[in-house]
Amino acid sequence: MQSLTGTGVALITPFRKDFSVDTEALERIVSFQVENGIDYLVVLGTTAEAATLDKAEKQLVIATVIKANAGRLPLVIGIGGNNTKEVIEEIKSTDLSAFTAILSVSPYYSKPTQEGIYQHFKAIAAASPLPVILYNVPGRTASNMLPDTVIRLAKDCHNIVAIKEAAGDIVQAMRLIQRAPKGFLVISGDDMITLPMILAGGAGVISVIGEALPNEFSRMVHLGLEKKADEAYELHYKIADSIDLIFEQGNPAGIKYMFKELGLCEDFVRLPLVSVDTNLAGRISAFLKKFKATPELV
Repeated sequence: MQSLTGTGVALITPFRKDFSVDTEALERIVSFQVENGIDYLVVLGTTAEAATLDKAEKQLVIATVIKANAGRLPLVIGIGGNNTKEVIEEIKSTDLSAFTAILSVSPYYSKPTQEGIYQHFKAIAAASPLPVILYNVPGRTASNMLPDTVIRLAKDCHNIVAIKEAAGDIVQAMRLIQRAPKGFLVISGDDMITLPMILAGGAGVISVIGEALPNEFSRMVHLGLEKKADEAYELHYKIADSIDLIFEQGNPAGIKYMFKELGLCEDFVRLPLVSVDTNLAGRISAFLKKFKATPELV
């Protein structure tokens, strides 16, 4: 799974003013990633507002990304949920021929036990024709997939090959890295602690801020993988304030406004999400102006 090492980004779904999917903007965004050092793309994750897309819109997003990517980067698709049977049916009914792996979020809302989480992913792994990346994000799911559960799944299911770890807990991440079977990838799902996770032995990141600052963020990740910590941390601290800004009023509202400032798309989000307020918009704009004016660090 070397294709999942480095910088992946969780693509947004850009919308027009009428909230239809803006395919032209999505094509621009894909090309922006490809041309600026990103290693792979994640389609229909949380950042894509997948929960608000209907089946036809999801197919439109998939087709648009495949066309724009034109085989240049590996693609990962998000297929997950809290109804195990429904997740399996979606996997079986989706054309996965263009994808390298499935990213599947830990069951949300239901708050299953660790045994329930284990059985959920064991069933998904058995049904999936592709490698599976677990996704632990307790801030959204209300349950934490513990290291014991992850390691058990990694050992018992040959096609569970990685975890996107977004608990925001560096100690938990280090325990995963320490105990993971050989070849199992621990991928950061938290932009702010991506670099320390990589320096501790992590495989990279599936990022949000990396979409808007792909060149710099990807260079930081690769410097970390090369264990060039001082140079990597210079870039980290150059980028760090933007991470706080884009998540302050929710994801993807913040990153969409940053894309608007970059001229790649509008910042429309679907309810129940709303666009960032004018105060935050001004601070994001000010960050980008300062960021662009700062000389290259490496």
